[in-house]
Amino acid sequence: MERQPPAGRPPRLVSSLGLGQRCSEVTLDQERGLLAWRHPRRGGENCFVPTSEIIAVEESELNKKQRNTGKWHKLAKPHAFTVYYVKKARNHRWWCRDVTFWCVDENLCNQWTRALKELLEMQKCRPKRLLVYINPYGGKRQGKRIYEQKVAPLFSLASISTDVVITEHANHAKDNLFEVNINKYDGVVCVGGDGMFSEVMHGLIGRMQKDSGIDQNNPKAPLVQCNIRIGIIPAGDSQPLDVSSVHHNNTFLKYSVSLLGYGFYGDILKDSEKKRWMGPMRYDYSGFKTFLSHHYYEGTISFQPAKHTLGSPRDKDSCRTGCYICKESEQQLAEKQKKCGLKNEEDEEEWKVIKGKFLAINAVNMSCACPRSPKGLSPAAHLADGSADLILVRKCSRFDFLRHLFRNTNRDDQFDFSFVDVYRVKSFQFTSKLSEDNGSNVADIGKKRFGQFCRDHPACCCNIADSTWNCDGETLDSSAIEVRVHCQLMKLFARGIEENCKDEAAYSHSSIEHLL
Repeated sequence: MERQPPAGRPPRLVSSLGLGQRCSEVTLDQERGLLAWRHPRRGGENCFVPTSEIIAVEESELNKKQRNTGKWHKLAKPHAFTVYYVKKARNHRWWCRDVTFWCVDENLCNQWTRALKELLEMQKCRPKRLLVYINPYGGKRQGKRIYEQKVAPLFSLASISTDVVITEHANHAKDNLFEVNINKYDGVVCVGGDGMFSEVMHGLIGRMQKDSGIDQNNPKAPLVQCNIRIGIIPAGDSQPLDVSSVHHNNTFLKYSVSLLGYGFYGDILKDSEKKRWMGPMRYDYSGFKTFLSHHYYEGTISFQPAKHTLGSPRDKDSCRTGCYICKESEQQLAEKQKKCGLKNEEDEEEWKVIKGKFLAINAVNMSCACPRSPKGLSPAAHLADGSADLILVRKCSRFDFLRHLFRNTNRDDQFDFSFVDVYRVKSFQFTSKLSEDNGSNVADIGKKRFGQFCRDHPACCCNIADSTWNCDGETLDSSAIEVRVHCQLMKLFARGIEENCKDEAAYSHSSIEHLL
């Protein structure tokens, strides 16, 4: 969305301003929200900063070294202003930078300061007040220190007021969110690991449903969108995110935003939980052990295809910043809410049913890319299209399964196997063979079958049991679940998945050349 300049102001402000000991042509494109200048050194390098990445603008004084140079004695007293901004570095890191411009004309200096501050005020996504939760045990017990030394100064510089809560026990943040007046905050920031984010997510979504009289235990209930954004270090932008609700027998279990994994990934998590003393290495150990065990699980999975969304799991259309597929889903959602409100219309699409023996059942709301899997479990999954990619890995040889796992580490199509199926769905249900046979919960099944051995792996002496669902790194107690994807249920302080650095550099260069 283009930003309009304040009434009576030109769309572009161009001046020759001092930068260090030299002058530079500085341009502020108020329609595009872009500050640009040519660096007097570095070979006249073009520099630019979008308004959304400016932290603050302050009047300032030049340092003593600059004032005492011979050049200054020939000039009137200089007037200066400093622009604090964030700059992207390698490996998706951001650094706080600043640049100071000066001129001898006080009115010109004030004009620049006003223009920049007015553009910052026009940033509707920029938060004014935040609720901060800090896990003092996060970051190797450095969470509080990291916030005080790294994050708090940035909030202060950006004139963001904060209320800080140091969590004292598990679910402290989640419980607190049911009590505070959340309407006075623009967002919630959590300082900690995945557990802290999960707490805040469940607390916010749960609070919104409670305030709206929605029963979370009803798997078919249309959930109310959460408009309060969540972040760790907010960038100022807003990124909607799909959330999946997980139920068992009309009882709410968890929300998921990333991975739901049964079989291989569930077994890894279950085994690794017993070996926390090993640290991060426990995942490698448990992964290798789970691969060697090569367990498969029988069950029935039924799902509704996501016919409303564009694209498919096997296309090359990856989700990126400004994704047109996610924007199309946002428009569809807005039209549906305008037409039906919160009323839930029963879907007319038929359910597809698949019975079989599976090594892994994975449902992902996003690509789940990581250093070991650069493209992720499903490279074309989207953050906010109201669907999940359901990946079924059927029973196969250990060698074939290894080939599939290896495909996740490279750029080949990991779905190009006869034993792998992938579907884009908006809801699905799964029931294990043991649950179907016994008609009882997992705990009862374990008691009844204790001492029986796996007919397919007699040498391993493993008890017949269901696998465990891995829900964003947390185990679920029930194997029989019902999952529904809620389109853009929550928002983050983020701007989506960005392109690689080379693509960004090319775009940045062309943009600045066009501006100057």
